[in-house]
Amino acid sequence: MKDTRRRFLKTLAVSSFAPALSDCMRASTASNPTGNSRRFHFVQIDVFTSQRLEGNPLSVFTDARGLGDSEMEGLARETNLQETTFVLPRDPSVEAQEGIKVRIFVPGEEIPFGGHPTLGTATVLRTLRSDSTKATNSAPSTIVLDLKVGKVPVAFREDVDGLFGEMHQVPPQFGRLHERSTVASVLGLDADEIESDHPIQTVSTGLPFLVVPIKRLSTLQRLHLAPQKAYEYLRQEKGMELGDFYYVTRDTGDPKIGLRSRAIYTNGEDPATGSAAGCTSAWMVKYGVAQPDETVLILQGVEAKRPSRIFVRTSKTGSTVSNVRVGGHAAQIMEGEASL
Repeated sequence: MKDTRRRFLKTLAVSSFAPALSDCMRASTASNPTGNSRRFHFVQIDVFTSQRLEGNPLSVFTDARGLGDSEMEGLARETNLQETTFVLPRDPSVEAQEGIKVRIFVPGEEIPFGGHPTLGTATVLRTLRSDSTKATNSAPSTIVLDLKVGKVPVAFREDVDGLFGEMHQVPPQFGRLHERSTVASVLGLDADEIESDHPIQTVSTGLPFLVVPIKRLSTLQRLHLAPQKAYEYLRQEKGMELGDFYYVTRDTGDPKIGLRSRAIYTNGEDPATGSAAGCTSAWMVKYGVAQPDETVLILQGVEAKRPSRIFVRTSKTGSTVSNVRVGGHAAQIMEGEASL
């Protein structure tokens, strides 16, 4: 964010989530001393990484009660991040049954689902609840979010890199297959730069993406924003809302990395796309690129200088692909208040 957008931020360099976070949440809607504005607490967190200034940044408003739709849209434009989330606390008995209500906004609109906002928001909420239950050592192992797309559970465990969260995405929907020569043409590529061994297909696990398997890493690295005719082609999709391209390659140069990926949009490159990674995981298992329940590391964001490590795995019984899981770490980088 530019300096002019940081006036309301209390920038904080911390080695872990601040213990006072729960106090900030309780005071998130308190009036300022003049009584002329409302304050809403937020946390900014880098998702799909254990290192700050990597991964995909996300702003989480921890108590958005009192904010209207237009105000949420305005705050999403103000943060100018790929996504901003708004937590709407409810009675604990309701949350136990339905999950914690969360709305996800991009700068121009609300969206039903997003991978990195789901993981990042659940991580913030889990940390808040961990802070509040330290005396009893009963931090929740699973946080369930109630999103527009439905309930999405995120399970947590500790590993050598810290707190690891893994979301269970909604069951995959497989859309139509695409001709390699046609997709290559609209993307400005030669057909032989796209794999012929595995199909190009639209897949959704909450948001639709057209998974494009690129043959060589060098081709992936030189990709730019798709030409306008590529987006005109996407608008022809039937049965799914308009999605976007997600480029992947098995040519990673590192046996520990299953895929390298990129997501390039009209407003910039996405460092980590958890929703697209879920689609890709389902696609990999369906077509034998990965074995059922095999954990695959997808490395995204290298070209954007925000490397992100996305861990995916998916089940398969007979011909049915299910139980799509997408996980990773997250690192808090700042917190503060917005005054409205």
